[in-house]
Amino acid sequence: RFPQSPLAPGGTLPCRAGKRRRMQLAECHMGRKILIIEDDAETAGYLSRGLSQEGHSVEQATNGQDGLYRAIDGSFDLIILDRMLPGIDGLSVLRALRAAKIETPVLILSALASVGDRIEGLECGSDDYLVKPFSFAELLARANALLRRSEARVATDPRFTVGDLVIDPLS
Repeated sequence: RFPQSPLAPGGTLPCRAGKRRRMQLAECHMGRKILIIEDDAETAGYLSRGLSQEGHSVEQATNGQDGLYRAIDGSFDLIILDRMLPGIDGLSVLRALRAAKIETPVLILSALASVGDRIEGLECGSDDYLVKPFSFAELLARANALLRRSEARVATDPRFTVGDLVIDPLS
């Protein structure tokens, strides 16, 4: 059962795949490290509880500066990023991460819902964009899809990278 959602009706509804399939999906991603950069305590707590219940390790940042500081080392498997943050806004955090060559998948979670807002977020380097209010089941499905793609990309890349040095054994 998903945590009670203060954000959207239906947050407690199970996905169509059923409890058994959800458990299998969660087991595939046990121990994944997720950073939530969200200034709204209620939303951050809801996300943290839900993702922790799914077996993920979750850290939180409440402003853009702290979020960027935590994310810049590239140790996270996924970043969930709000756009409207105090200090440094979400898109500036995202641009700084991509400029630093941090390829961690980023899911923007924002109340900014226009087509233009979503396009801007994706063009700045986000891997996905979900509008508030949202269903936790949908957020979890999107997060798992990003984690699967990230795992596949890492598994198929034969290059070794240390700082600025990249060694490609196939070239």
